[in-house]
Amino acid sequence: MSLMVLDAIPFRVSLSGLARKLRLPADSPHLPALRAVLAEARKVAAPKAAYRVAYIDSRGEDTLVIEGITFRSRVLRVNTDQAQRVFAYVATCGLELEEWSRAIPRDDMLAAFWADAIKEAAVYGAMRVLRSHILEAFSLKRAASMAPGSLADWPISQQRPLFALLGDVQEAIGVRLTPSMLMVPSKSVSGLLFPTEESFESCQLCPRPGCPNRRAPYDADLYERRFKTTPGT
Repeated sequence: MSLMVLDAIPFRVSLSGLARKLRLPADSPHLPALRAVLAEARKVAAPKAAYRVAYIDSRGEDTLVIEGITFRSRVLRVNTDQAQRVFAYVATCGLELEEWSRAIPRDDMLAAFWADAIKEAAVYGAMRVLRSHILEAFSLKRAASMAPGSLADWPISQQRPLFALLGDVQEAIGVRLTPSMLMVPSKSVSGLLFPTEESFESCQLCPRPGCPNRRAPYDADLYERRFKTTPGT
């Protein structure tokens, strides 16, 4: 299946939600300035997403071959044991917001900080739309996702096979992969989404304390229970 593009994603970042994220109280003297920055962002914002349906060819102990491309991750392999297809994806705040944020004067550090938060809100909004679209379009009751670099088991270097599987993402939605495996625009997310009967978040395997984006508590025993290689597997 060819790359599918969602390029009409609404930009729904509210002033109140952004202020909460930035921990600004309702009576903060910074709110008028934040409102002005958000108004400028709204003029150009165009978050986007792209995905491709791909089918699993084979599985190894800690590998997954998807349409001839090999991915190396024990966790990914186990998580997709019951899946026949996956959804490779990229979501982004968009080049428009990226270029807008770069035009902010370097000495205006507060506005630059706010712009970064706006771009982050935009990409996660795009990801929510993408996820809902896939679940509805393919009649999935439940799905989980994994992103390269989110776990030591699936390092950032796995961006390369992921982008090879996706195709020309830069042409489709403006996201490119750098030699260091980072994405531009920086506020972009990528990964594999897959149908599952058992819920999973990479956060469950990550012991990092104080993570502001944690979606599930760390489970110190989960890898041993679900993912550890056992003789004969």
